[in-house]
Formats: sequence, structure tokens, C-alpha cells
Amino acid sequence: MNLSKSKIVSLGIQHVLAMYAGAVIVPLIVGAGIGLTGEQLTYLVSIDIMMCGIATFLQVYQNKFFGIGLPVVLGCTFTAVGPIIAIGNQYSVGSIYGAIIASGLIVVVISKYFSKLVKFFPPVVTGSVVTVIGVTLIPVAMNNLAGGQGSSNFGAVENVLLGFGTLLFILAIFRFFNGFIRSIAILLGILAGTLAASFMGMVDFSAVKEASWFHLPKLFFIETPEFHVMPIVTMTLVAIVSLVESTGVYFALSDICEKKINEHDIARGYRSEGIAIVLGGLFNAFPYTTFSQNVGLLQLSGVKSKNIIYTAAGMLVLLGLVPKIGAFTTIIPSSVLGGAMVAMFGMVIASGIKMLGQVDFSSQENLLIVACSVGLGLGVTVVPEMFGDLPASLRILTDSGIVLGSLTAVLLNLVFNVLKIGQSKYLLQKQQKVS
Repeated sequence: MNLSKSKIVSLGIQHVLAMYAGAVIVPLIVGAGIGLTGEQLTYLVSIDIMMCGIATFLQVYQNKFFGIGLPVVLGCTFTAVGPIIAIGNQYSVGSIYGAIIASGLIVVVISKYFSKLVKFFPPVVTGSVVTVIGVTLIPVAMNNLAGGQGSSNFGAVENVLLGFGTLLFILAIFRFFNGFIRSIAILLGILAGTLAASFMGMVDFSAVKEASWFHLPKLFFIETPEFHVMPIVTMTLVAIVSLVESTGVYFALSDICEKKINEHDIARGYRSEGIAIVLGGLFNAFPYTTFSQNVGLLQLSGVKSKNIIYTAAGMLVLLGLVPKIGAFTTIIPSSVLGGAMVAMFGMVIASGIKMLGQVDFSSQENLLIVACSVGLGLGVTVVPEMFGDLPASLRILTDSGIVLGSLTAVLLNLVFNVLKIGQSKYLLQKQQKVS
């Protein structure tokens, strides 16, 4: 598909808007959790956005050493939020960045070996992981649609009307338009929703007025890195869990783009994430991983050009350097974003179900893998407090439905399909005859 520059820019903006809220909320939560000053928090938000762009470029640009070469957008991982706050409060803010740098270097070193585990990610695993990702993100979308979790007007009628109005507008574009207009349905829906919200007096421009015009990133602006064993082990575990999640996203994108990937491609993808994590630590930002919401957007728009992602990456860098421009995206009401997220995250679920279509469901083992991984992933998302009494080191694995669901799929596939633990000789012989 040949796209004009204006169309590429429009689609790039759409990708930025799809991931911007998720990218901004992490520094806001972490900043409040570790007691950053207003100046430090402003820097953290801006540098995080800029690093999202750099990390995305490192992943999309493919060479012999790094880059998966698929249209993937990277952002700060939600998995790291709890551990980062815990490290900052128990050790120091410097320990956070020392642990991030060390974990990134470890990812770069192990990427070649970790990628050899690709045989443990058949369609029953990758399809389950992608489905879990989509299912566990839907509550995020619904909370935003209602006005944002913790907001004073959560569930207010105007929020619900705006959210569902945005979703209906997107669906109407898909029903009545084709081609380029359909491909930017999410962007048009967000713009229409924000315009409607402004007439309702729900758009606050104060963030734009207060933001500065320009700032430059600085090494160790917030704190100089310190290196302690337990924080490094914790952040390394977070990074490995993120690699498991990213593997599912890689295969989802491979399926959407109809491009086969092998263990060498995956190793380059892991290596890109490791480099991005190191840079995040050096500039006092965050560890970075693939963003699932942009996978749903690719599926919705039907446009898979890497030029669009390069454009989005450039925009993110620009937004990070010019806080006043970036502030414009913060005025979009949560309910409008929530309405768009329902469509995007729903498409992630649809991608997972499509991948599961390749699975032999005459096998009870495969049915159990999907059932338990999706069930546990959704269960932890709906009842997050159930593992509240576990040690902090274990809650890294249980606090996120994506993480727990993904690990469940990998481990059950290992037990049932790889090692075939507990299967009788009769069943094994029967399976061999069928195959």
C-alpha cells in the first residue's frame, strides 16, 4: 500500500495516542510512590516519552545485532511499577536505576540463549498469551471509560456517554467508510470525543499553559545509580517476565504481518529491549517492553508499514523534547481514551483467538492449557488482592494477570506437550501414530 506523507503522519499520530496514556501513567504512579519533586516528575514524564521513541526505533530498525524488524511500539512496562516503588522505598532511588541498568545488560547477554526457547512457544502458548494480554487489558479500558480509576466523577453519566459515544463513532466509521478513513478510525474517534468533551466543559488546557517549550535529557538527572544485589535480581526477574510477554507480541505481529520469525529474529528483539532498558536506567527513566495496544491498532487499521512506526517514534522523541507539545495529548479525557481502548484491546483478544485457530483442540491437554492460562490471567486481574500476603519477590509473578497467565501457558505446555509428564506409553504411542 502506497501512503502519502500526510497519511503516514496521521497514522503515526494514531499510534502515539494509542500508547501515550499507558506511557504517561507509569511515571505518574512511580513518581508519587517514591516521593519525587514536581521538577523531577516533570522530567520523568518527558524523558520517558522520549525514551519510548528511542526504544521503538531500536526495535523496528533491524540489523545483525538488534531489532525484530516488525512494526512494534515500545513503552515502559507496567510489570515494573510495583518492584520499582518497593526498591525505591526499601533501598534508594539510585538503587532503582542501578538495578535497571544491570538488568538491561543481563538481557543483552542472555538474549541469544533465551531465544532458543522458542520451541516452547507453539500456537497454543502464543495464542493463549496474546488472548490473556487482551483480556487483562479490558478492565483498564473500562476504568478509563468510566472516567479513570480513583477519579472523583468515576462512573458519571457524562463519562459513560463520552466513552461509548467514542466507541460508537469508531464503529460507524468502520461501517460506512473504507480505505484510509477506516484506517484512522481510532484517531478520528479520539478527536471527535475530545471535541465533544470540550463543549461539555470537560477539557482542561492548564497543563499546556504550564508546560515549558524545550528541555534536554541529562544523564542521572534524578539520581546517580547504586548497585545492590537484591534490587538487581528483582529487576532482572521483571525483565525476563517482560521477555515472555514480548514473545507473545512478536508472534502476534508475525501473524498479522504474515512474516515468519525465527530464534535469531527473536534474539535481536530481546537484545533491543535490553539496550532500551540500559538507556532507560542511564537517563533515569524505565525498563521498556512491547506495547500490546498498538498490536490491536495495527489489526484495526490494516496498515502494517514500518514507516508509520518510525514516524510515531520520531513524534515521541519530539514530544519528549518539547513538553508543551506533549502536554496537548494529556488533555484527552480518560473516558474518550477508554472508548477507543475497548476497540483496540478487543482486537488483541481477537488476534489471540485467531492464533488459537491453528491449535488441535481435540487434545484435552491443549484445552486445559488455554483454560488455565486465560482463567488465571483474568482471575488475578479481577481479584488482584488474592496474593497480597505473599513476599514482594513472588508478587512480581502474581500481581500481573499477563505475567501469571503467560507463565501458566508456558509451564503447562512444557508439562503436557514437551516433556509429556505422566502420560502412559499407550497414549504416547497413539499420539505418535496420529502425527
